[in-house]
Amino acid sequence: MDISGGIQASLAGRYALALFELARDEKKLDEVSASLAALKRAIDESDDFRTLVTSPLIGRNESAQSVAAIVETMKLDPLTRNFTGVLARNRRLSQIGNIVRAFNSLAARHRGEITAEVTSAHPLDGKQVDAIKQNLRTRMGRDIAVETTVDPAILGGLVVKIGSQMIDGSIRTKLNSLAQAMKG
Repeated sequence: MDISGGIQASLAGRYALALFELARDEKKLDEVSASLAALKRAIDESDDFRTLVTSPLIGRNESAQSVAAIVETMKLDPLTRNFTGVLARNRRLSQIGNIVRAFNSLAARHRGEITAEVTSAHPLDGKQVDAIKQNLRTRMGRDIAVETTVDPAILGGLVVKIGSQMIDGSIRTKLNSLAQAMKG
């Protein structure tokens, strides 16, 4: 069954599809998903790590060695460790966020879930994410995998994207609508 769904069209999508197929064939989808989530979280939380993976000024060998040491101390699964090494050698570490997003989409589709991208102004805790999942599950009638991002520019509320649908409950959008209404 082909579940790539057009993901192959992008560079990150091709890498994600290759990793997904390896993880699926080795029955390590859950381990790789957890490792990728930890890796993305580490990049998001550390300015130094983010600079290491995105800066074109850091040489290929230095980047590969540094990332190998970091993922070893993070105790990521072997498949993800090898994969990050390939990304470092090919100068594709800057694509890790897009790769993780595409991988999660493939894994969710494999499990029969649909993926919702939820953007909030502040990080959501586990209870909030569970409540969103439950609400979306009721609304969509299917299991939902939630991928969260933080964007302080929305000021408050949530922006939820499921496929081509978007539910924009952000304060920024409400303020913009109010401003347009006041202009007449």
